[in-house]
Amino acid sequence: MQVILREDVENLGNTGELVNVKDGYARNFLIPRGLAVHATPRNVRRLEHEKRVIGQRDAKRQRDAQSLKEQLEALSLTIAKHTGEEDKLFGAVTNREIADALNEETGLSIDRKSIQLEQPIKSLGVYSVEVKLSRDVVATVKLWVVAK
Repeated sequence: MQVILREDVENLGNTGELVNVKDGYARNFLIPRGLAVHATPRNVRRLEHEKRVIGQRDAKRQRDAQSLKEQLEALSLTIAKHTGEEDKLFGAVTNREIADALNEETGLSIDRKSIQLEQPIKSLGVYSVEVKLSRDVVATVKLWVVAK
């Protein structure tokens, strides 16, 4: 029996693939769990249409992420923090503070989880912070941490 996979199935195939499986496996496991549908001509056409729509949506997201990347890379953020001896910060600059500063500066809502810090920033200086905008697009923002 031919089925179209709706989700990735280990040792069988990936989403959207047309695969041959035994009748019992399809009827008793794949179809009841929503992992696959019968490969009728109608379902095959619907799958092709969904692939085109998803491809167009992904292309638009990619273009939007590229333009946002250009905006962010032209930006230079400054965060003022209280310091102690040897220019050590009281506390640290976290991804939440960076996200708030980005949101104030650009007016866009950038999620704090998309800001990738290897470690919290605990001293004054200039840092390059990566902001993951989509699966393939990562912007680098220049961050200045200065004394208050």
